[in-house]
Amino acid sequence: MKPLTSVALLIAILAFAGAPLLAHEGAPDPDAMPGMNMQAGEMEAMSMERGHAMEHDPHAMHMANMSLHMAYSDPRPPTPEDRARAERIVAELRIALAKYRDYRVAEADDFKPFHPELRQLKIVHFTRNWNGLKAAFVFDPAEPTSLLYERTADGGYRLIGAMYTDRRNATQDQLNQRVPLSVARWHRHVNLCFPPKGADPKRVDWTKFGFNGSIATKAACDSAGGRFFPQVFGWMLHVYPWESDPNLVWAH
Repeated sequence: MKPLTSVALLIAILAFAGAPLLAHEGAPDPDAMPGMNMQAGEMEAMSMERGHAMEHDPHAMHMANMSLHMAYSDPRPPTPEDRARAERIVAELRIALAKYRDYRVAEADDFKPFHPELRQLKIVHFTRNWNGLKAAFVFDPAEPTSLLYERTADGGYRLIGAMYTDRRNATQDQLNQRVPLSVARWHRHVNLCFPPKGADPKRVDWTKFGFNGSIATKAACDSAGGRFFPQVFGWMLHVYPWESDPNLVWAH
């Protein structure tokens, strides 16, 4: 584990003290998401909301609009050095994740599932807030912010991967220092329109609003009476270390 300096840790604690980690259960509320109005040490990835979770469910509604709200890091020319570095990251991650094949061990280590009550979601993020906090400052391949579990027929979970995060104002050079951009593409959630505060989620037209909504510009959001956010959460990167096909290990 790479230690955080005491100064950096103190800044992070002060920045996030008292900030709610979860938005309203019925509908994502960006104002309740950590880091929405903070400039340093964002921890947006700590609060995986319903809309974000839905992006991993092939049966989620309005999937066609998802591309309107996703942005990716730019690919770079591949090099043998990058490939070797990526392989070392995956090897280290496999070792670190071995004990979490049992999701109950993950829960005991403070990895908490987000919205496990949404049974239609096939993939569930188990997120450890402390890892998300540290990821805003340092990168440790053995300590991903989230574990990715697939639901099993017996009501349990099967570990299939993990998610790394970085602060939302990280440069692509900084992302490349963590995981080579010639191998993997980081993603972020952009151009999102959320309904007015206090709106009844049951009355909201979710074909227009949210992570899978059709509205993707500030002008259209203002016209619909919504709240526009150029970006929510920070940079994210999924990795599936047990895939046999190298192209699927860093699938985006």
